[in-house]
Amino acid sequence: MDAFDLTPPQWTERAIHAVPFGCPTCKANAACAKAVWLNRRAPVTVENYQRKWQEFYWCECDTAWWAWSSDRSLTQQS
Repeated sequence: MDAFDLTPPQWTERAIHAVPFGCPTCKANAACAKAVWLNRRAPVTVENYQRKWQEFYWCECDTAWWAWSSDRSLTQQS
């Protein structure tokens, strides 16, 4: 599975929006995900013309969740 593939994987269909950033079921961070997909087809432009994307994660606990790329804290972006 390629995180940058333009076609979304089937598991993203059941993804729920996670706020705060992390698995809403087990609270694992994105680094623990068994699969990741970035929705590059629909970027959103925010103030200062910056863009953000939907990031989809399939957690080890089998929860599919998504969050905006701008929701990651600076410590999670490394």
